[in-house]
Amino acid sequence: MTFSLAGRCARTGMLGAAVTTSSIAVGSRCPFAAAGAGAALTQHMTDPRLGPLMLDRLRHGGSAQQAVEAAVAATPGPEWRQLAVIDNQGRTASYSGASVRGERAEAHGRDCVAVANIVRSQAIPAAMIAAFENDPDAPLALRLIGALEAGHAAGGEPKPLVSACLIIAHREVFPYVDLRVDSDVDPIGTLQRLWRAYEPTAELYVARALTPGASLE
Repeated sequence: MTFSLAGRCARTGMLGAAVTTSSIAVGSRCPFAAAGAGAALTQHMTDPRLGPLMLDRLRHGGSAQQAVEAAVAATPGPEWRQLAVIDNQGRTASYSGASVRGERAEAHGRDCVAVANIVRSQAIPAAMIAAFENDPDAPLALRLIGALEAGHAAGGEPKPLVSACLIIAHREVFPYVDLRVDSDVDPIGTLQRLWRAYEPTAELYVARALTPGASLE
């Protein structure tokens, strides 16, 4: 009952992920991103420990496939997990255990990977990939949110969506953006509005962290 995409902007080097589901607080459990390393997704009977584990493997020189394999080996009941990861070069890997329920699918594209479970159509990840690839010069945030919109248009979930998250890492150890929507009747639309409101201030919040005095000038 979740569909998501992890992607990379080849122009800026930003790495991020977007996810939505019919359960609350998806942003606290499923998407992870780290500057210079990659972005990771862990869903379906979610083990939130696996996102940081996959990113740590990338930081230490592992491939995307090795990162997923390490997560599968580390988690109890790997047959229940669905995972995806992209590294800082745009290479991807994914995994869906044999016990992942409902319609499920994975898709890989240029600088992106999408996964879905308990959804209306196995075509959803491919639709998300197509949307993400459509305008490679657009800001990464818009491409990620656009992928969620495409997944919803391709069928979405049997239950109403209630939560969504957008996370992007750039140069710093903290996220460039981390926006979360919970218990909302239109979480993707609200996420889009939140990004539009946040976008003009994103660089300012980075400047406040790095050069607090200069950011007042």
